Amino acid sequence: MQRPPAEVRHADELAELRAGDTDPRPPGWQLSLRAALRFVVGDPDAGISRKFVGSPSLVERALVTLATNRGLMLVGEPGTAKSLLSELIAAAVSGTSTLTVQGGAATTEDQIKYSWNYALLVSEGPSRRSLVPAPMLRGMAEGRIVRFEEITRCPLEVQDCLLSLLSERVVAVPELDGDDGMVFARQGFNVIATANTRDRGVNEMSAALKRRFNFETVFPIPDLDTELALVEAESTALLRESGVERAPDRDLLEVLVGTFRELRGAPGQDDRPSAVMSTAEAVSTAHAVGLRGWFLRGEAGNAADIVSCLAGTAAKDSPEDLARLRRFLEQQARLRRGPQWQALHDARHLLDQR
Repeated sequence: MQRPPAEVRHADELAELRAGDTDPRPPGWQLSLRAALRFVVGDPDAGISRKFVGSPSLVERALVTLATNRGLMLVGEPGTAKSLLSELIAAAVSGTSTLTVQGGAATTEDQIKYSWNYALLVSEGPSRRSLVPAPMLRGMAEGRIVRFEEITRCPLEVQDCLLSLLSERVVAVPELDGDDGMVFARQGFNVIATANTRDRGVNEMSAALKRRFNFETVFPIPDLDTELALVEAESTALLRESGVERAPDRDLLEVLVGTFRELRGAPGQDDRPSAVMSTAEAVSTAHAVGLRGWFLRGEAGNAADIVSCLAGTAAKDSPEDLARLRRFLEQQARLRRGPQWQALHDARHLLDQR
């Protein structure tokens, strides 16, 4: 698999935590709240790795919310690991993170609740056998966490199909008779939704739906050292999976992360790119730099590769972003000390090839 889910990647840690978990658990949970917190934020003494670089209090509040009858809404800029956090929490609480709805303009109510096997429907009529459960129905029937990614990308009428599910904790299937027509949520069911604050064309949630969620904001990583360590670890893992034998150069990564942070925090709107210069984009760019250097020249990558790969990142939303990147390389990069910063400044001409 290119990217196994969290419960597969960290199966050993989850099994170890379950075996030694003696704390009380909320009904339907696979782990206690404290064990789930340790799984996400790490416990070096117990050999549990840190998987989410963020405030432990944020994770704690998120877990407490899921133990109540309210859903959890994670909001923030793209690339702040909202989806990763929801995946990790779902794996810890339910043992699976794959009950996921990916929001978008084409998402329908059938993809959220249920649909039908039309061949069976025609031959046998409505029955349990012809019913095809979607993530929300499965999550309620099995008592598991359901993840709803980018909920604000969905049309309002699709979003609002969650109102009765979150309030009454039941899915009605009017085509079925008797007890089969009502699927009641089991203990452990809840919803984690995510929404970013930068996408254009999103649909504002209704006030009624907002009341059924507790909102938590996931902020960008505040300090350089933590972000640099994360980008180094993630890009190294990605390069290894891509068959690259050379680890990324730390000095080069420091220039890359520093560039992202300065562009992200530029003081004026004229200097700040409209593209999202997030930690996730930095990891992707570092991965591309390593691939470019290794497969083209047999090395770890250089500052010229950063400029070439940054151009693709910065040019996503607006042609003006290339001009902003060029100004940064011409005016700011040359003022930084170190040979890698100087090499970055010297490679600015590569932007003219875009």
